[in-house]
Amino acid sequence: MRDRSGIRLSGSGDVDTRPVLRSALAALARMPGPTVHLDLSAVTFLDPGAVAVLVEVSNSLTGKGRSLLLHKPPYSLRKVAELFPEECAALEVAA
Repeated sequence: MRDRSGIRLSGSGDVDTRPVLRSALAALARMPGPTVHLDLSAVTFLDPGAVAVLVEVSNSLTGKGRSLLLHKPPYSLRKVAELFPEECAALEVAA
């Protein structure tokens, strides 16, 4: 992302792509700044396991006094968050 510390993901997050997602989010977590941004506008689908990975990263950053801000999450992420509100409470979506 040009104007802020973050990355843009594309494609889908499922059991087959979860290792790549973990790797990308590990790189994101190493970026500087109090808030890191994750652009999901080109993501077509995230399964519950992929959402769990996002929650893990968000919790990890929060534990270090930082935050993860999601931009334009796909419908599937919003649906998982509706089904598991307590588990997904750590996820912050940009307005």
